[in-house]
Amino acid sequence: MERRSSIRNVTEPDSRLVGADRVLAVLAELARHPQGVGLEDMARAMASPKPTVHRCLAALRRAGFATQDGYGRYVLGDEFLRLAFTHHEARPDHLRVLPVLEALCERYGETVHYATLDGRSVVYRSKLDPPSGAVRLTSMVGGRNPAHTTAVGKLLLSFELTSAQAVQAWVGDSELDTPTPRSVATAGQLWDELRITHERGFGVDDQENEPGVNCLAVPAYLTSPTAPSGAISISGLAYRTPIEKLVADVPAIRAIVAGQELP
Repeated sequence: MERRSSIRNVTEPDSRLVGADRVLAVLAELARHPQGVGLEDMARAMASPKPTVHRCLAALRRAGFATQDGYGRYVLGDEFLRLAFTHHEARPDHLRVLPVLEALCERYGETVHYATLDGRSVVYRSKLDPPSGAVRLTSMVGGRNPAHTTAVGKLLLSFELTSAQAVQAWVGDSELDTPTPRSVATAGQLWDELRITHERGFGVDDQENEPGVNCLAVPAYLTSPTAPSGAISISGLAYRTPIEKLVADVPAIRAIVAGQELP
C-alpha cells in the first residue's frame, strides 16, 4: 500500500541484492526484531542462504551495528543505537518542535507527536509521552502509519490532494487499509474527509487508526510560512480525552504552537 522508497527496496528479500545492499537489508530486518533473532530465522526472513546472511551479520558486528545476546540471538548493536539517537536528538526539526511538544504534553497529559508525510505514510519524527498515565501507542520515532487513517496524515494530505481527481489518482487501484471499522475505505470518503480537514485547518482521527484512541493534529510551519513541513498531534484514550474535547480546544492548541516562536 505504501509508495516504495529506496530504503524499502533494500529491505525486500530479493536474490538480486548484493554487497552493501544486502548488508543494509539485513540491518533493516534486524531492526524488526528488538527481542533478537537467530541466524536461521533471519535467513528465512531474508529468503537467503544462511552463510550469506551470516557474512552480512559479521560485517555489521565488526562495525558495532549488530551484536549477539547471551542466547546467541542477533540484536542491533550499541554503536548503531548511539548514532541513531545522536542524530535524532540533533535534528533541527526535533529541536524546534520539542518545546511545543513539552507544552502540549504538560497541558493535556497525553502523548504528542511531530510527523511528516512520505507518500502513503506518515513518519513520526518526534514523540513525547507524559510522565505517567499515557496510553501505549503503536507509534515510535521513525515508525510509520497509513496517512489516510491518521490525523497528521489527513491534514498533510489535504494540502497536497486538492481535488477528487487527485485523491483518486493517489488511491489508484489499491484498496485502502482499514485498521478499524471507522477508517475511510474509499477515494470518495477520503476526498470528503480531506476537503473538510482543509477547510477547518486541523485533522482528526476518531478511533480510525487504533480502536479507543483519538488524535487531533495542527500544521507545523518549520520551513515555510505557507506550506506545512509536518504536523503536531495530540493522541489520547477516547474515554479520557474525547475527540470533542480536543476539537473544542483547537484555539488553545494553536496558541501553544504559535507561542513557541518556531522560526
